[in-house]
Amino acid sequence: MQTAEKLSITLPVEMVRIIREKVGTGAYSSNSEVIREALRGWMRREQRLATLDVAIARGVADAEAGRTQEIGTVREELRKHFEP
Repeated sequence: MQTAEKLSITLPVEMVRIIREKVGTGAYSSNSEVIREALRGWMRREQRLATLDVAIARGVADAEAGRTQEIGTVREELRKHFEP
């Protein structure tokens, strides 16, 4: 089973500079490590956005079905929840 694959990419000079800078500081051991970390961040962001899309769709469906609350009630619930 292959766990990694070599990939050749072309990046703008500024991106290459940033990658090399990160490696040069010792924060990362290789260019590949910097890129893998960046991709993991991108993947986490995509997952968060997908989760938000689902929540928004659920909220829209609730509103369309008449499942709503007065804004004053919601504000009071939020205030109680977030106040120390």
